[in-house]
Amino acid sequence: MMKKEKDMINRVIELLKIRYISDSSGHDWSHLERVWLMAKRLALGEGVNHFLLEMAALLHDVDDSKIKTEGEAEFSRTEALLQEFSIDADLRGKLFEIIRTVSFHGGFNTQPTSLEGKIVQDADRLDAMGAIGIARCFAYNGHKGNPIYDPTVKPKIFDSFSSYKKHTSTAINHFYEKLLILKDRMNTPQAKKIAEHRHRVLEEYLSEFFAEVEERA
Repeated sequence: MMKKEKDMINRVIELLKIRYISDSSGHDWSHLERVWLMAKRLALGEGVNHFLLEMAALLHDVDDSKIKTEGEAEFSRTEALLQEFSIDADLRGKLFEIIRTVSFHGGFNTQPTSLEGKIVQDADRLDAMGAIGIARCFAYNGHKGNPIYDPTVKPKIFDSFSSYKKHTSTAINHFYEKLLILKDRMNTPQAKKIAEHRHRVLEEYLSEFFAEVEERA
């Protein structure tokens, strides 16, 4: 990677730290950093454009629909953040295409076609699994005002992203509606291996959770 590209990445990191260091929705700077580091780990030995990969990993949540205001343009926040940089139009297009395909969107999102996109998507999904994924699940649902658990509200199978987005659920239901689905949706061999362990952590947590709920019944 050229020095100019490394300097740009370092500057983007500075900007993201300022903007997201205090986020309480589970989409904070620590999440962005973990996805960035995991993407670099998954890309080791692969023939990828490392600048594109790292930029996409760092910026993947800036315009995520979960944390944006309804009606904002698709890449308005990313464009604003990148305005001080000069990025080739072709590379910018590839960057936005990766960002567009990273999020889960209820399982209805378009799959990434580039290896960079597949790796960034894997890195983001791995951060929604395991112990960290559990912590982020409760942080996000608390941020949205959703209850931890309600036995009268059952997990739902969705028929569109629109129904997924509008659905109000519980933190525990989110395990079944998203987190437990991720293991079988990894793209790369290394991510699949990591996901196996993190999936077991999710299952073990749920087993303990329901055991404790039944003790109180």
